[in-house]
Amino acid sequence: MGTSEAVLQVLSGANPLLFNSATCSGNLDSTFPSRFLYKYTKKRVSRYKRLFNCSSTLQSDLGLNRLKGLGYGLSGCREVNRLQLLSCKCQQAESVSGLTAEDGNGTWFVDSAKKLNLNSVANTPNILEFQDVQQFEQEKKSFTSNGAAGTTIDSVSKATVDCLEDEAWNLLRDSMVYYCGSPIGTIAANDPTSSNVLNYDQVFIRDFIPSGIAFLLKGEYDIVRNFILHTLQLQSWEKTMDCHSPGQGLMPASFKVRTVPLDGDDSATEEVLDPDFGEAAIGRVAPVDSGLWWIILLRAYGKCSGDLSVQERIDVQTGIKMILKLCLADGFDMFPTLLVTDGSCMIDRRMGIHGHPLEIQALFYSALLCAREMLAPEDGSADLIRALNNRLVALSFHIREYYWIDLRKLNEIYRYKTEEYSYDAVNKFNIYPDQIPPWLVEWMPNKGGYLIGNLQPAHMDFRFFSLGNIWSIVNGLATRDQSHAILDLMEAKWADLVADMPLKICYPALEGQEWQIITGSDPKNTPWSYHNAGSWPTLLWQFTVACIKMNRPEIAARAVQVAEKRLSRDKWPEYYDTKRARFIGKQAQLFQTWSIAGYLVSKILLADPSAAKILTTEEDSELVNAFSCMISANPRRKRGRKNLNQTYII
Repeated sequence: MGTSEAVLQVLSGANPLLFNSATCSGNLDSTFPSRFLYKYTKKRVSRYKRLFNCSSTLQSDLGLNRLKGLGYGLSGCREVNRLQLLSCKCQQAESVSGLTAEDGNGTWFVDSAKKLNLNSVANTPNILEFQDVQQFEQEKKSFTSNGAAGTTIDSVSKATVDCLEDEAWNLLRDSMVYYCGSPIGTIAANDPTSSNVLNYDQVFIRDFIPSGIAFLLKGEYDIVRNFILHTLQLQSWEKTMDCHSPGQGLMPASFKVRTVPLDGDDSATEEVLDPDFGEAAIGRVAPVDSGLWWIILLRAYGKCSGDLSVQERIDVQTGIKMILKLCLADGFDMFPTLLVTDGSCMIDRRMGIHGHPLEIQALFYSALLCAREMLAPEDGSADLIRALNNRLVALSFHIREYYWIDLRKLNEIYRYKTEEYSYDAVNKFNIYPDQIPPWLVEWMPNKGGYLIGNLQPAHMDFRFFSLGNIWSIVNGLATRDQSHAILDLMEAKWADLVADMPLKICYPALEGQEWQIITGSDPKNTPWSYHNAGSWPTLLWQFTVACIKMNRPEIAARAVQVAEKRLSRDKWPEYYDTKRARFIGKQAQLFQTWSIAGYLVSKILLADPSAAKILTTEEDSELVNAFSCMISANPRRKRGRKNLNQTYII
């Protein structure tokens, strides 16, 4: 961290450790806080007399009261922001005064905040007067002349982040669930102040994925192994709703450890796992993504722990095949994409994603690649592997060719002819140009692009869905150029997709009559809330993996710095509301486990980018060759390599 930016963060409250108990700051140089910060606050005490008191007694009382109010005993490690008002003012002052980093080594957040004007929301009372800005600049310059100051500030900043990580790890371990004495997963949320837990006290398959990755990266493999094997046992349970049973390979959405009386002996009890396959879920939707995430986690476990015995077990091999057979089953669909109902993935409420949503296709593609890597070569698997390879090629071609949109493709759709009846039609899905939404014409940057949210006959969902695009980078479903273009777009639209908290689940929100029709006037999915363009901190870990894979980790680091400013202070919410994510979600659970785990995974991967390899997949040469053959055979355009030896039957 550059000296000038470090000073700015300390004065603005970004490094609240200076005001915490000695638990976190006892080993730091105490001369800096006592001399400089006392001087800085004293000059403003007349104006903020009712809000601040510079005495050491009030500082300690404020810290004690704040920690008591949290109802949580991590003394010294939770942010105690004494200068909350000054924090806002000082951050605004950086933009108003035009201050720059003299040492040229400013933090990503401060540099990007000035470039993208993240603090430009009209809030006149929070802007310092010009004379205060000048005074702030002079104090900043006078302090940075001391060479030892930079080292002290860097130490303070690092210690603050370390405390935040320690708090996150303690919260993650507090959420662990045990079955017969062994850890088996983490509950969705562990909010001690909430009386309405709904099903947040259960272990969700998709929610545990970041927790499992965090434990793997920490070297704690047992909980992940137990989770994989016990959820596999649940796969074979009878699943019935209104006399109908879904396919055998379906994995549960969640499960709960219950204590029940032992048969024949009321004085004794036993623990049982009670799974939910969607028959008790809101909307009664089966979780399509659970089995796909399970395969992805299984591969990550083997790569990280080196223990391949789990994936080689007969029951695990059978479980993989059951999931694949369910996904690869023949149907009426003409497309290689997976056809699902609304609400069958992370967006588990009605949001107009029924059909072929990008998120499911990205997870499907990733699960196919992981399964092909783990399936044991045997005669009984030959047909399944052949079908898997054929689907991989067709799926990658379909997504890359028909889901991709950038300014050039948008202009092409704008000029589409409709009602084409022929084998070589350009507008194969009969998309009407009037479907292009007005917001997209202005929103699409000159550089960058993304994969649309859904594609069906005469319908393109032009919304940007973060998880689908990010995971398409991670697993190689998007080409290398497309992957860079997605990150280019996310950088260009940082104020829309990240703003005050990463990361928008989708963009833009459904509003007005469109919201009424598509969501059924869902009171939880109101515009810019929850799944309707709310901001979800858990998406940070997938974003980090994607940035690392494309050798652009500085983008993820910048997003992490934005998140660190609020997550602990806001008690680790499930999601945030409003266009810029300024409010904690109106119905968000606090101490949400995957918000905590997502942050930890991001920090670990940024510290050791090579660890991301347990999650990323690369195309092999055979798949690239087969895809190139399909491009060459496509009547729409002629490109790609010629005279290829390897081919696939599609």
